[in-house]
Amino acid sequence: MATEDTPVTGSIATEFDARLRGALLGPDDPGYDEGRSIWNGMIDRTPDYIAQCQGVADVMRAVEFARENDLLVAVKGGGHNIAGKAVCDGGLVIDLSAMDSVRVDPETKTARVEPGATLADFDHEAQAFGLATPLGINSTTGVAGLTLGGGFGWLTRKYGMTVDNLRSADVVTAAGDLLDASEETNPDLFWAIRGGSGNFGIVTSFEFDLHEVGPEVLCGPIVYRGEDAPEVLRNLRDFNAHAPDESSVWAVLRGAPPLAFLPEDVHGVGVAIVVAFYAGDIEEGEEVLAPIREYGDPIADAVSPHEYATFQQSFDPLLTEGARNYWKSHNFHELPDEAIDTAVEYAAELPSPLSEIFFGQIGGAMARVPADATAYPHRDAEYAMNVHTRWEDPADDEKCIAWAREFYDAMAPSATGGVYVNFISEESGQEELAYGENYDRLVECKNEYDPTNLFRMNQNVEPTA
Repeated sequence: MATEDTPVTGSIATEFDARLRGALLGPDDPGYDEGRSIWNGMIDRTPDYIAQCQGVADVMRAVEFARENDLLVAVKGGGHNIAGKAVCDGGLVIDLSAMDSVRVDPETKTARVEPGATLADFDHEAQAFGLATPLGINSTTGVAGLTLGGGFGWLTRKYGMTVDNLRSADVVTAAGDLLDASEETNPDLFWAIRGGSGNFGIVTSFEFDLHEVGPEVLCGPIVYRGEDAPEVLRNLRDFNAHAPDESSVWAVLRGAPPLAFLPEDVHGVGVAIVVAFYAGDIEEGEEVLAPIREYGDPIADAVSPHEYATFQQSFDPLLTEGARNYWKSHNFHELPDEAIDTAVEYAAELPSPLSEIFFGQIGGAMARVPADATAYPHRDAEYAMNVHTRWEDPADDEKCIAWAREFYDAMAPSATGGVYVNFISEESGQEELAYGENYDRLVECKNEYDPTNLFRMNQNVEPTA
């Protein structure tokens, strides 16, 4: 634990360790390097301590320890966020990864989820009862970080954002208090955590509404040659403009992955992938998705009934832990021809074989929630674009980051000016783009719940108190 060059004396750290049910790790302890590693391989930070919490009491004591000793605090749930805010240099990492239980009540169609749970943990439990809630598209993502930023995925058009399905949460504040947050209790805090990132405390339990989904859903990719991409994306745009909420059709531009249903001679070659999902009756889905499947001359069509939980893991091999990642993101009201042509142009020059551009269709149910109903403000977006710039060699850092920034700038004229907070790689500077018109109210909440900015390892809302 404590060493001579750490800011806390050994006796204080030893006393804190004795009060934890979990372990307190320092740089010389077994498990320390594993504890400080996170999904993005670019992040290599060395905290003074890692408190591996086993429950709410541990979280409260860790917050107290950090506050009383003036330590920088990072909070690690799934450790998946792109900016690497889950770990800090110096200070204390409050590691929640062991708190990963998911408890489903099939009668009330609700779930209680701890902050260390991943999407795979959630789906495993909920799908045992044919239930789900809108989450992301990569099953290794942590539920906590996803939710606190808003959360969207295949079910969003039908059932809204992840935060639209949050009923309540237990939150440990900077003062060390455990508060219940809901529409009835501490409603301002409840409003703020639904899209305001980790600025207001540490959520130790989420309560979600669940919906009947699966166990099988109609979904899968349709793969086209790269040269067909401009027309494919225009057709997707036109189809989506009139599709029902149950339909969610996304586009991905990348080198073809080595999937079994693709001919070997296209592996690594630029392709346009249309990913279709229907959140409803499979026979109805076959009829609704028929026009998108009948278009053009695809290399392969793998749309069929799949188990929902399995499909939620289908992108995992493309987003494995340890690669170097730098992402850029835009929201769009629509995809005009100029934006499509620009995206196709840059997709032809991806800086690495692991990189890709995706356009996720949103809208639908999420758009019918007022922009000020939750801290997540971007209710008018019909598409969220993310540039997954991924590579393995540190020598390629400059090239890959420069390409992502150039592409981001080239797409800006067609974008809304907003950005999804969970896709921000930058250290700072995009917070007001992420929080939009709700930023000033978030500052008011920050002043109330964290006036000293203890929780600042996030896309930070700075207090003015």
